[in-house]
Amino acid sequence: MMPRRAGREAGRSTTVSDQPLPVVILATPDAQPLDVVGPHEVLALARRKVHELGAGGRPGYGVEVVTMGRSARIIGASGLSIAASGSFYNAPAQIDTLLVVGGIQPPPAGAYRQAVDWLRRQAPRVRRIAGICTGGFLLADAGLLDGRHATTHWYFQEEFARRYPAVLADPDPLFVQDGNIYTCAGVTSAIDLALALVEEDFGTDVAARIARAYVLFLRRAGDQSQFAAPLAFASSSRSPLNRLQLWLLDNLHEPITVERMAAFASMSPRHLARVFRREFRSPPGEYLQMLRIEAARKRLEDTTDTIAHIAATTGFGTASTLRRAFLARLDIAPSTYRIRFRRPLGARRRSARLNQMKAPLVVVTR
Repeated sequence: MMPRRAGREAGRSTTVSDQPLPVVILATPDAQPLDVVGPHEVLALARRKVHELGAGGRPGYGVEVVTMGRSARIIGASGLSIAASGSFYNAPAQIDTLLVVGGIQPPPAGAYRQAVDWLRRQAPRVRRIAGICTGGFLLADAGLLDGRHATTHWYFQEEFARRYPAVLADPDPLFVQDGNIYTCAGVTSAIDLALALVEEDFGTDVAARIARAYVLFLRRAGDQSQFAAPLAFASSSRSPLNRLQLWLLDNLHEPITVERMAAFASMSPRHLARVFRREFRSPPGEYLQMLRIEAARKRLEDTTDTIAHIAATTGFGTASTLRRAFLARLDIAPSTYRIRFRRPLGARRRSARLNQMKAPLVVVTR
């Protein structure tokens, strides 16, 4: 059977019961709070929305958070703590859906051995399993991803592929479904995945009500690319790279070569390439392409400019060149992207006012 990337599968429970579907979120002690709370809130709200719609069958989910250690406390890297209900040692006997959440860094190979053994034993008993962000590393440690398509956060894709050669690592999508196992990039994509699970079990109307309640997309397709990943600033605000980045953002419409970038940063092209790979895990030319794609993406969302005009003003030259770049990187054509993600007029006007402030849109590295 061919794996399905973020597709809908006939995984909806056929058992009619007045009990909610039991969901367990299994988290490392250093799990990112948003990776835990985001899916938890989406799934927990399903019970109320199912009741509002008067849908038959199961009344939503019963969600419980457990940890991979003996402590019931999760403390994220930011210092925010979450009190779980206990550890996996006293997890519920019956589990419908098991979400596995990792920390801000991939766990060392062989870490959480007892929890991974428990996860391996649970796998045949549960209807579906999902790895959230670096939780995919733990699924792979348990051997659950061998021969399957899977993804994780873009920052750890190289390590993921290197550590688990038997996994068919897919670096681009927000989330991936292969059989009854799901993996996602984490953070906001964990919310996208949770909405997809709700839609599978209770239908689009329930998922749409949850999305509206939390002011979310319904829903970003799982095979949508992890769009803005390479656009992080260097660690120092006075770095020559940061000055170069700002210059690039202001001059995307111009012809820019690696040699011109190196001269602006007062580096040799070879040294610039080394620094870019260290800071951004990307060569300068590829990084410039990502900046242009990001700029074009924003204009497709926020303006009514023609695709040809957007291509010219972001350095692609022609609409066909822009289309090839979007398909290669984002797996979506510019025209389709605009239809799916264009903002309402009021939001575009607010965005235009913000753009006049010339604050560059960037993403901070993990």
